[in-house]
Amino acid sequence: MAKRVGMEVAIAAAEAVGMCNIDMAAVYPITPQSHIAEHLSEIVADGRIDAEFVTVESEHSAISCVTGASATGARVYTATSSQGLMLMHEILPIVSAMRLPVVMGIANRAVSGPLNILNDHSDIMPQRDNGWIVIFSENGQEAVDLTIQSFKIAEHPDVMLPCCVNIDGFQLTHMVEPIEFPDQKQVNKFLPPRKPYATLHPDKPASMGTFAMSDIFHEVMKAKDEALKDSKKTILKVWAEWEKMFGRRYRPVETYLADDADVLLLTMGSMGETAEIAINELREKGVAAGLVKIRLWRPFPFDELKQAVKKAGILVVTDRAVSFGGPGGPVAGEVKAALYDEKKRPLIYNQIIGLGGRDMAVSDFVKMVEDAVKAGAKGITKDYEFYGVRG
Repeated sequence: MAKRVGMEVAIAAAEAVGMCNIDMAAVYPITPQSHIAEHLSEIVADGRIDAEFVTVESEHSAISCVTGASATGARVYTATSSQGLMLMHEILPIVSAMRLPVVMGIANRAVSGPLNILNDHSDIMPQRDNGWIVIFSENGQEAVDLTIQSFKIAEHPDVMLPCCVNIDGFQLTHMVEPIEFPDQKQVNKFLPPRKPYATLHPDKPASMGTFAMSDIFHEVMKAKDEALKDSKKTILKVWAEWEKMFGRRYRPVETYLADDADVLLLTMGSMGETAEIAINELREKGVAAGLVKIRLWRPFPFDELKQAVKKAGILVVTDRAVSFGGPGGPVAGEVKAALYDEKKRPLIYNQIIGLGGRDMAVSDFVKMVEDAVKAGAKGITKDYEFYGVRG
């Protein structure tokens, strides 16, 4: 039977990894991810799972270590945040090119400088073109569920790609939430042992990720792109299987009161639940507002996004990162590109919010929507805005 407990989300994420019968983990601690590393090492040290926890000297070493272990056929896990993820950057496209199903938890945190340890999405956004499956969790329950699901998705023979689960730093990682853990027998049924396509072994020498000249490199990149796009089919199948077994539904794009909405708000990550309350308040004021939440960032959910916004006249896209010198926020830039060829598309207003952990209250989301409605009524368009900036 599943059990419901109150637990810090970072600890719960480590518990979820422990339920996945991993063979090896290498995690270098960094705020606000450290509790994942600490608790996972305790799970291994206490003998609760038969796995190796490798102590490494940096995040670069951590991703390199799990890459090598994955190539031998092991089920592996790592986690990081902010500067740690930036230090891993060199290795991330290699993992996807070698088609290794590494699973990584990311406790999202602002990237320096100046130094900031609080949450935004400036760490994951520079990694979006590395060929990884990228998923965002909204709360602790989703962090647990998506972590377990990610192993099955990544290791599927039709996928064989790395996957990362984003868990907003502090706003989620350090919050105690009620979480329902599945029974271990159920997890074992859902997630069978890994069956690798090819493995490294000293008794049978082989090469992976060797030098590629220009006569094949172009084709390799095309193959990686196709593999990532095709992974969506498996992601949907795995999510459907999870819903059948555990009753919780996951979709690439989630919506709230969006079917009859004239104006939509779009979020990604932990801000979604606060935004839902704002939508309720707007409805009470007579504003036909709704919410769209992107869960699957890569591969990008083009069809689901188009379906979710097709009836709305206004779309307010929130970003937790900046594309400096570019279109404003990276999410808004991709949303605009996705809707560019649509005959009917909403007016898009981009609000950059919550950088470096800046608080966003329900009233802030209400104001953003109301301001967009007023601007839309006057035909006013804007490129992007740093919401609530001082000075």
